Amino acid sequence: MKNLLKVGISAFVITAVLAACGGGTAEAPPSPSAGQVVPAAAAAKVSFYAASRFAEQASFGPTPALVAELQAKGFEKWIDEQMALPFVGIDIKPAEAIYVYGNNDKIPQEIHTYFDREIVRLSLAGPDPLRLRVMWSLSSFVVGARTKGEMPGHVNWANLLYRQAFGKYSDLLRGATLDRHMAHYLDNDQNRPKSTECPNCAPNENYARELMQLFTIGVIKLNPDGSAQRDSRGRFIETYTQRDVEELARALTGWTTDQNPPTRPQRNWGNWGKPMVPSTWPPERDAGKKLVMGRTFAAGQTVAKDLDDIVDMLMTHPNIAPFVSQRLIQQLVKSDPSPAYIERVAAKFRNNGSGVAGDLKAVVKTLLLDPEARRGDNPSNARAEDGKFKEPWLHRVGAFRGLNCTTNPKSADGNYWSAYNQQAFRPDSVFGYYAPSDRAPGSNLLAPEQRLLNSNELTTRLGELNWMRWNSVTQVQDSSQLRNAGCEVDALISAYSQSPKAYLDLVSARYFRGAMPPTLRSNIEQLIRQPQWNANDPSEGAMRMLAFALSTPYYGVSK
Repeated sequence: MKNLLKVGISAFVITAVLAACGGGTAEAPPSPSAGQVVPAAAAAKVSFYAASRFAEQASFGPTPALVAELQAKGFEKWIDEQMALPFVGIDIKPAEAIYVYGNNDKIPQEIHTYFDREIVRLSLAGPDPLRLRVMWSLSSFVVGARTKGEMPGHVNWANLLYRQAFGKYSDLLRGATLDRHMAHYLDNDQNRPKSTECPNCAPNENYARELMQLFTIGVIKLNPDGSAQRDSRGRFIETYTQRDVEELARALTGWTTDQNPPTRPQRNWGNWGKPMVPSTWPPERDAGKKLVMGRTFAAGQTVAKDLDDIVDMLMTHPNIAPFVSQRLIQQLVKSDPSPAYIERVAAKFRNNGSGVAGDLKAVVKTLLLDPEARRGDNPSNARAEDGKFKEPWLHRVGAFRGLNCTTNPKSADGNYWSAYNQQAFRPDSVFGYYAPSDRAPGSNLLAPEQRLLNSNELTTRLGELNWMRWNSVTQVQDSSQLRNAGCEVDALISAYSQSPKAYLDLVSARYFRGAMPPTLRSNIEQLIRQPQWNANDPSEGAMRMLAFALSTPYYGVSK
């Protein structure tokens, strides 16, 4: 297996950038590199390849049932049906079970792991994969990480993004500003003007800064196609100043925790299930006149009026449409969208056709059906700059979906699976798991996700599926944790026992859109015929070879 490890890491590191990105060096502005659009050819029916590829963009990966559904309905009808489904959020009650425990108590594992298990379960077999995938995409740049606060607050925050995934972006901004977890995470619950009545109070600019920098308009003025604006000397033009941040923070004062009911469990000190409310103590509110990016907030306005004006100011800013559109395209379709692609989606963000701005239903549908998104459905039309790296979460959940798992695999000693290099809703900072402007080494093409692909991640990809065969209680490799999660390991083992062809045909259909590259297929067949493992145990060979296939750039880069 050591040789397989070397081969896999070398193949991925050397080939992935070539497969997904390309070469060239240049200054790295906060705008995407150029690209041209080739209209996708009309097709009478959706091919297996195209349906599988679309499933990678619009869900957490293809399953046999999803691919069949997409082939039968077509992409637009499927999108419309997904968007018509009623919203059913993550149940907060199991998370609120934590309230019976004090701050120093040990939390039972079933409560402690609830959020992770639910996100994995929904990602594997939830009824609304498109909404969930958009929720995940929003969470990557509108960050309310689980590094602070309590689990009910985390669930409530996730549900806000989940609910607003098909809503108006203005409602998302308003909801985020008032969300109790976000107020704690980015300290707007500590944002108070200093006064004689409250000498220990102080303004806190944290939320105001990130609201502009990361959630809406960014630090550089943009053209409608997402490219950076420059002054007469070629320098980037800043979107706002430090003074604007200070003034916006003033406009965001005056919100506080809802104190009803006044007696709450120790861990519910933040009243995590309820939004922030206006403070009734005047010293907590800066009611003076403010000026933010040329917008005047009149003195004496209520906190609600200031918030309405803030949302309106941001939603009408020229930057927000290309800024948000590029991030959603990067999350769902490709890391380095062309300016023309961004501009088309941004136009839909500005106006959904009925005069509404920020309609995420219209934006998501447009970006998924755009010719640049769909041209790769015919492999002969694909471009070198198309595609994106599969970050650890997408890679791991996609691997389980290919096995048709229905829930989160759990080891015999009670540990649940987690993507350790990218735990859900737990980036290290408000900047997320990576910056949207990150580029592949030695290239001017955007490839943000590659920052998560280190040696530990590649080693995990090569070994994890085989490790899951191990039963830590019985000390037998019986694949019980995969079977107990509904994973179709027996179908994989049966095909492996039958012949290399049967095995590779199944792996190709489940993970490579029915078109496993001939080189990879030949290499795996050779390894199967010269096993470096127990040849009498087909389950070991089946899992080792699947892990090897999924560790190569052919799977790790979604083109």
